[in-house]
Amino acid sequence: MSFNTFGHLFRVTTFGESHGPAIGCVIDGCPPRIPLREADIQPYLDRRRPGQSRYTTQRQEPDTVRIISGVFIDEITGAQVTTGTPIALVIDNLDQRSKDYSAIKDKYRPGHADLTYDIKYGLRDYRGGGRQSARETAMRVAAGAVARKIVPDLKIRGALVQMGPHRVDRARWDWDEVDKNPFFCPDAKLAAMLGDYLDDLRKKGSSIGAVIEVVAEGVPPGLGAPIYGKLDGDLAAALMGINAVKGVEIGAGFRAAELSGEENGDEMRIGNDGKLRFLSNNAGGILGGISTGQPVVARFAVKPTSSILTPRRTVDRYGHETEISTTGRHDPCVGIRAVPIGEAMVACVIADHYLRQRGQVGDTPAWPFAPPAR
Repeated sequence: MSFNTFGHLFRVTTFGESHGPAIGCVIDGCPPRIPLREADIQPYLDRRRPGQSRYTTQRQEPDTVRIISGVFIDEITGAQVTTGTPIALVIDNLDQRSKDYSAIKDKYRPGHADLTYDIKYGLRDYRGGGRQSARETAMRVAAGAVARKIVPDLKIRGALVQMGPHRVDRARWDWDEVDKNPFFCPDAKLAAMLGDYLDDLRKKGSSIGAVIEVVAEGVPPGLGAPIYGKLDGDLAAALMGINAVKGVEIGAGFRAAELSGEENGDEMRIGNDGKLRFLSNNAGGILGGISTGQPVVARFAVKPTSSILTPRRTVDRYGHETEISTTGRHDPCVGIRAVPIGEAMVACVIADHYLRQRGQVGDTPAWPFAPPAR
C-alpha cells in the first residue's frame, strides 16, 4: 500500500491498523533544537481520544504517545530537543474487540471503504476497518503537535459549526466555549441541545454528519506557491484526506458564488500603525495560493458514521445480496473528534509551507517597498 506519506519538507508517514498492536508515525524534516517532549504532544491526543463522553465511541484507549527517536538532551539548556533526524512516535492499541466484526467480515458496509479496499487489494483487515479506520488519525494529531512548534506565534483552533441541520449562531461565537462541552462547539446554546439530539440518534441506531471550521492565526504572509503548490490547494488535499470528509472550502467557500465582485473582494487600507489592513476576509487568508497574513480559515464536511445499527441492504465479497447491521462501539457523529484532526492537518501543511518558503526565499521581503527613485 503506497501513499502513506504527506508533506514535502515536513514529511509525515503513518503506519499501523485499528486492531494491530500499535499505530505510529515517522516525522522527517523537522528542524533541530526545537524543545519536544511527550508532554508537548499528549494534550492534543487527549482531545481526540475516544471514550471521553457518551457521544463518542466507548473504545477505551489512553493514546499515550512515546517518542522513540529524533530527540536528545541539550547539554547547555538541559531540555530535550529535536535533533533534525526522523522523529518516530508510537501509540499502543490496548482495547481492541476484533470479535465485534467477525459476523460481518465478508459483508460490505454501505458508505464504508470495505468494498473499495477489497476490490483494490483482494483482501482487507476487517477488524475495525484495519488501515481504513479513523484510528490512524491519532498519529496525524501527534504530528500536528510537532508541526505547531515550527512556525513562530502560530495559533490554530478548530470548532464544530454544524451538526446535521443545526448550525452555530456566529453572534454567540465564543472560543472559550469550545473546550467546555464535548462537541467542541463555540455556541453554548447550541451545545446544550446537541446532547439530546445525539442521544435520540443513537437510540434509533443512526448517525449524523457535521461541519468543522479551523482558523489559523499568525500565519506569515507569502506562504504557498503558484501554480501547483498553492497553500489552499494543499490544505484542501490534507483536509480531504481525513477519513469521512466529503467537502472542503476556504474562506467564503461556496458562498462566494452568491456574492458580487464588490462584496467578495477584500478591500485594503493602511492602519494607523502603517501596516496593511483588510476590511474583510472572504479569501480565507489566501490569495493566488499564497497567504496574505490574515487568519487562514478552512471548513470541511464530515459524512455520517457508516457503521450503524440500522439494518441496510448490501452484498458480500462473494457476490451475494444480503443485509448488514453493525454492532460494536462507534461514534454517532465522527465529526466531533474530527476537530483536533482538522487542526493537526492544517498545522502540518502550514509548517511544511513555512519550511519551503524559508528554503526558497529566506526572509520574506519587507513590505511596503520603497518607491522607485525619480
